[in-house]
This record gives sequence, C-alpha cells and structure tokens, in this order.
Amino acid sequence: MFSGIIEGLGRVTNLVREGGNRHITLSCPFTQELKVDQSVAHNGVCLTVVAFPKAGEYTVTAIDETLKKSNLGDLIVGSEVNLERSMRLDGRLDGHIVQGHVDQTATCTGVEEADGSWVYTFSYPAREGAITVEKGSITVNGVSLTVVNSRPDGFQVAIIPYTHSRTNFHTFKVGTKVNLEFDIIGKYIARLMEAYRR
Repeated sequence: MFSGIIEGLGRVTNLVREGGNRHITLSCPFTQELKVDQSVAHNGVCLTVVAFPKAGEYTVTAIDETLKKSNLGDLIVGSEVNLERSMRLDGRLDGHIVQGHVDQTATCTGVEEADGSWVYTFSYPAREGAITVEKGSITVNGVSLTVVNSRPDGFQVAIIPYTHSRTNFHTFKVGTKVNLEFDIIGKYIARLMEAYRR
C-alpha cells in the first residue's frame, strides 16, 4: 500500500525486452536503501525490485498487461519516473490510500499557469468504475491529488510549485499520457451500486 506522496524522481537508464516483459533499470536518490523483493510505485504502478545491475541503479520488471494498461510502455532512456516506497505501518497517511494498481490512463488536455501554481486538465474514456468526486482524491502518476471540476470523462487538479518541481508533472504537456488510480472507496461503492441495480 502507498500514500501517493512521492519520495523522489527516478531516471530510466536502461530498458530490455524479454518476451512480453520489460526490464526497467533506474537510478534514484534512495537506491542504496532498496533491497531485492521490495515494492516501489513507479508512476503509480507497484513493481518489485529484482536486481541491482550496478552501483546506484536497480531493476524492476513490468509484464505485458502492465505495459498495456499504464504509461510504463512509453518510457525511454532518460524518462523521469515518480517513485514511492510502500508505506510503513507506523507512518502517517499524508495522502490517501493508494494500492499501486493503475485503473487506466488519461491524456493531459490542458496546462495553465495560475498565479504561481499550475492547473492540469485530464480526459479519459468514461467507463464503469472510472469515478471522480469533487474535492475527492485521485492518483495521477502516483501523486495523491484533490479533484476539481469533476466530470464523467475528466477532471482538473491544481499543482503547487513544490509538487511541480519534485515530480514529473513539470514534464507534462498537452498530449502527455498519465496513469490513473481512482479512489478505492469510490470503486467499492460503485461495485456495490452495480450489484444493487441488478
């Protein structure tokens, strides 16, 4: 489980295809603190550390289903990736409950500067379970954010300078594909309502 509070930016240093899998090697500020079998969220996708190919770098493996459902299949050498290690049970939940299971991708359709901050607009295909709530929580590329201007096929978020500079939001432009994880509470309610309507 994660909280959506990004610990650092990783940089992709190598990509290797093996069948339907993709081995992703990254460098990051806390590589030396990682160990094999540890879970790390990459742009919101929970992946397991499998190797340390050289000092300062670690490798994770994404399966074909993950590559199709997220933006990890679009990574190139040099890409910046939002990273968060799994929560400690004695830690604070500063964001919201994040599972590290991406529901779908969205496309950035607008970037506006707003008196020192930024407002980003995202659109996605409306579907069952893709629910945002005004002032509710959403995870975008692993970042826990508050929804504004919620609609059935999109929403907006406001980004403060701290988040802008310390996540890969500063690389977003119109057309950028991002990973979405909808709020787990909303997903459970949607499933219950679906069963009730039958």
